[in-house]
Amino acid sequence: MSIGPQLSDFLGKWSLRRDIDDRAAGARLRFAGIAEFTPRGQGLAYAERGLLEVPGQPPMQAERHYFWRAEPPGIAVTFADGTPFHAIAPELRPEARHECGADSYAVRYDFSRWPDWRAVWRVTGPRKAYVMISRYRRA
Repeated sequence: MSIGPQLSDFLGKWSLRRDIDDRAAGARLRFAGIAEFTPRGQGLAYAERGLLEVPGQPPMQAERHYFWRAEPPGIAVTFADGTPFHAIAPELRPEARHECGADSYAVRYDFSRWPDWRAVWRVTGPRKAYVMISRYRRA
């Protein structure tokens, strides 16, 4: 079994490219920007900023914010307001689920090419059906 990254290994800036295959809308979206992990309290604040390209529309600014903290056996991820999102154990099981009403979010992280890594989300629900692949590389 390989040892995955620890929370402190994420510290710093990452270039981020994301492809979204939105099957419900019949569209492929792209995002390109920067993700940055900065120290905050007992964890790392995560902020991403960049341009989202939606077919037929001009590119638009987009951003997300989360908080990552070490929590045995791995890393807990919350929304910026502290609401639980999901938890992963990079070296044991780098996958998680999040239920939000009738929508289901399943993620699998891939750290096999560390420090390059990715997260693949599969989202399903009454009006949602998309796969989102985010690729991270040190900036």
